[in-house]
Amino acid sequence: MIGMSSYAGVMESLINSAEEQQPSSPLDNPWSNKQEPSKNQKPGVGGFVLVHAGAGYHSESKAKEYKHVCKRACQRAVDRLKAGALAVEAVAAALVELEDSPFTNAGMGSNLNLSGEIECDASIMDGKSLHYGAVGAISGIKNPVLVANRLLNEAQKGKLSAGRIPPCFLVGRGAHDWAVSHGIPPCPSEKMATKFSLSAYKRNKRKMELAEKMDTGHNQTKKRRQSSENENGSGCLDTVGAVVVDLEGNVAAAVSSGGLAMKHPGRVGQAAHYGCGCWAENACNMNPYSTAVSTSGCGEHLIRTMLAQECSAAMQSEDAHQALLEAMQNKFISSPFLASEDRVLGGVIVLRCCRCVEAQPSQNIQGILVEFLWSHTTESMCVGYMSAQDSKAKTHISRLPPGTVPGQSLAIEGGVCRLMSVVE
Repeated sequence: MIGMSSYAGVMESLINSAEEQQPSSPLDNPWSNKQEPSKNQKPGVGGFVLVHAGAGYHSESKAKEYKHVCKRACQRAVDRLKAGALAVEAVAAALVELEDSPFTNAGMGSNLNLSGEIECDASIMDGKSLHYGAVGAISGIKNPVLVANRLLNEAQKGKLSAGRIPPCFLVGRGAHDWAVSHGIPPCPSEKMATKFSLSAYKRNKRKMELAEKMDTGHNQTKKRRQSSENENGSGCLDTVGAVVVDLEGNVAAAVSSGGLAMKHPGRVGQAAHYGCGCWAENACNMNPYSTAVSTSGCGEHLIRTMLAQECSAAMQSEDAHQALLEAMQNKFISSPFLASEDRVLGGVIVLRCCRCVEAQPSQNIQGILVEFLWSHTTESMCVGYMSAQDSKAKTHISRLPPGTVPGQSLAIEGGVCRLMSVVE
């Protein structure tokens, strides 16, 4: 299914396919039906943001809340871009908004671990400098992405005293203490838990205690494991993330998560691991496209496949849609590293961009072509996107086609937009 809509100087072509389909590239000839820039457009200020509120299961009853938080995150990032911020600053701003929502599994309202504590993971990557910052299993910090971003910024300042290399990835108590020493205020874990996360913990704990009392053999254990996956796996994989490109063509990506429900204390998921949770890389001589990726899903599956980096590399192909389709199928669902898994659960948001300059009769228009996509093997994935030329964000809950099996099938959607500025 291919549809098209145009808005405020931006051309967008929406696409949608299931894994079995092999459509022609919807991104061919993206400059057709070009528009003149909006009269209200501010030359030299702009950018684009794509966010996700997780790949998992999003009930219709909470669809409004998930979409609303995605809209707010997009608006927060665009406000920063309009103020002249670079992509890495804007992506961090989007993540703070996503972490602050009680409906997402990141920051406030995160899943509780086996001990009833909240431990969060987050990472951020700047495509311009290629620097990366991350925290794992951190407690008592309201916005873990701010710690990851501070690690990234501090690393860019160079070596520490006595020639020591600055850290890019900290975990546990050390991460918490480093954050506080760098001016990030602590937040008691009990204040980060919500009524929803606490009730979910109590419910899951009762189920685990009941299951441990039962001694019904291997087959029943397997059935209980599968049931647990249905209830606590695909339904609670709502890691959050964002990818951004600014008008200079710099890209950035970030991801944040409270991890799996009832995880073992100290467990670190993909949201903190290099090349697994997020990836951002500006175009260079070897790579014609700038790319940014953020992932969501079962952390162990995403770690063992390094899906963020794999998808970024795939985006250097000519056909972005086909490249992502093949990467999700070959590098994730059918990955030899996950051959023992019955269901491979995850999702990604991806953008790639390249710069173009067009001569107009009265002026030169410098443009950035942005192709953005999302794909998931979970039942659903909630996304939002917005350019600095838009009056409001668009949101969408993508769902697997009817009759397909989560973890064995995939959905892929996306579009194209064009950012423009006047070259003096």
